[in-house]
Amino acid sequence: MRATRMITAVEAHAEGEGGRVITGGMPHLPGKTVMEKMQYMQAHHDDIRTLMLQEPRGNPALCCNALVPPCDPTADAGFIIMEQTEYPPMSGSNAICVTTVLLETGIIPMREPVTKLRLEAPAGLIDVTATCKNGKVERVAFENVPAFAMHLVVPLDMPGYGTVQVDIAWGGMFFVIADARQFDIDPIARNGTAIVRASEAMRVAARAQYPVTHPDNPDITGPTITQLTAPATDPATDGRGAVTLASGRFDPDNPYAISGALDRSPCGTGTCAKMAVLHARGQLKPGEDYVNAGPLGTTFTGRIERTTRIGQYDAIVPNLSGRGWITGVSQYMLDPSDPFQTGFTIGDIWG
Repeated sequence: MRATRMITAVEAHAEGEGGRVITGGMPHLPGKTVMEKMQYMQAHHDDIRTLMLQEPRGNPALCCNALVPPCDPTADAGFIIMEQTEYPPMSGSNAICVTTVLLETGIIPMREPVTKLRLEAPAGLIDVTATCKNGKVERVAFENVPAFAMHLVVPLDMPGYGTVQVDIAWGGMFFVIADARQFDIDPIARNGTAIVRASEAMRVAARAQYPVTHPDNPDITGPTITQLTAPATDPATDGRGAVTLASGRFDPDNPYAISGALDRSPCGTGTCAKMAVLHARGQLKPGEDYVNAGPLGTTFTGRIERTTRIGQYDAIVPNLSGRGWITGVSQYMLDPSDPFQTGFTIGDIWG
């Protein structure tokens, strides 16, 4: 057995969304913030992202996180989030997976019944409260970065679909959000193909017609991700949605090509962006819970803690909670004779 690289990872998921957590084998990443560490990784070690997320070690719907030393002295740990086509500044499901791994593996001591910790994501500091019992993290809640709407009910011209009305909002990533009924789609798992096709066309169109930049960080642009929403069907929830993560390159000449994958969870940053839109419309107030169901029927619970301002925009400070589970521990090796040193994609499932 020969190996030029060995990476240890804990496999986990949050409400169905896979969030692999790298605990060993990462190179040194210089930077004064986790955002700078992420940018260095993107520039110099992006092969780790593709190796861990693409085949034969990954799949189109998988996310991955690298634990890194925090730069802020008040933080307990830092993490870099990796997806198929980008490094998101923040992710709710990944924050839940990271917290679950940190506490259940003993990297950070667990205190029952409640463990409080602070994580440094590329988007900033995240205060986390984990409810714990008998060595298990039962629920993770965190105060997310401020969320805000940048565009409300604007027309979007889409190849193959005509004109639809969309919102564009930040919840830790920049989302383009639309009511799924405009596409005659029910955002549930079995309709994944139709959801992804419409969502990817929407993402590409919004990126061209409504490019946005975060007021506090010009390096963060978008929209890079999509969300189709629908009314609740379960009285225990307040709404439904399906978020599509880009997993390949969209072909504008073929709007029916598949180049994305459904977030299996209700999406944490997507829930926060959705709450920001609802608040901007006067439909959700501080202190009110919002239970958001994903395509599998699993839920995240959001709540507006307070309001604030980000640049010229009214914003909310959202709290989000959900559950995570560890599914295994893996060691990944890279043989120097392996012809796929950085992973590969094939058009049958990658678009």
